[in-house]
Amino acid sequence: MKDPKKLLQIAANSSVTVLIQGESGAGKEVAARYIHDHSPRRFGPFVALNCGALAQNLIESTLEGSVKGAFTGAYADQKGIVRAANGGTLFLDEIGELPLDAQSKFLRILQEKAVLPVGSSKSIPVDFRLICATNRDLKKEIAAKRFREDLFFRLNVFPIFIPPLRDRSDFDDIAVSIWSGICENARRTHFEPPKGRLSLDEIDSLKQFKWPGNVRQLKNVLQRYALLKSHGIHIREVLCEEYSSTAVNEESIVQKRMSGENLWAKKRAIAPEWIVIKEALESCDWNKSRAAHKLGISRGSITYQIQKHSTC
Repeated sequence: MKDPKKLLQIAANSSVTVLIQGESGAGKEVAARYIHDHSPRRFGPFVALNCGALAQNLIESTLEGSVKGAFTGAYADQKGIVRAANGGTLFLDEIGELPLDAQSKFLRILQEKAVLPVGSSKSIPVDFRLICATNRDLKKEIAAKRFREDLFFRLNVFPIFIPPLRDRSDFDDIAVSIWSGICENARRTHFEPPKGRLSLDEIDSLKQFKWPGNVRQLKNVLQRYALLKSHGIHIREVLCEEYSSTAVNEESIVQKRMSGENLWAKKRAIAPEWIVIKEALESCDWNKSRAAHKLGISRGSITYQIQKHSTC
């Protein structure tokens, strides 16, 4: 019941409504596409809509469509996203962002399995499979009167939780899969792909971080590294740049949670960023050997960084 891979496989073999939960960037849309691609509806359309990007005055026509002349600018009939998913899968991302009035309209669509286009008096039946995703706790949203309880029960038929990247036991496989996809895409678009697979050292460097942006952030970093690798840039340098601002912004939080050597073990992950090295030097009264020991780097590296930044 707690294995998301197994649950995705089970969900793919049915047509029940699925509610995918997890942090932003954890791969909820990837999970939704997996369900669709392995389901009996895989030959039908996969229509995705981000509920947080819906224009307030266009929600009804976006969902249910409209007929020509229904409002200013309606020069032709519009199917709407629900009818566009007929015979396939409708994926509503960030369902928790759907406004209350739109929730009631969508509840009717689910109950009747039909849409009523704006300007029309005739309902049109629609056959679609619904998958929703959210990074919000919908039960808390219900308690705060921001989400309809009856709609929640319609959506929460088969819930699947996608764990954050930091808790994934298959981190290595995810990183390798993303890297392979980047290389394949480079070949397909006639660009020079990065040479070689990800080494164990490179993967170990990636695993030192918690990835608050989850799979999306990891993919961004690996795409950047794919461009820089041939120029002699190591993955650790890319990671230092990615996390230097995080280190500054979260420093007070880290200090509350950690102390002594544990704190510096945490900071080793972002060395040799100058702001971290300078802090280590200051805490050691500018004793380079002690600061180097704290950060787990050589005294020569400390000396080089001091000379480099003294000329800036």
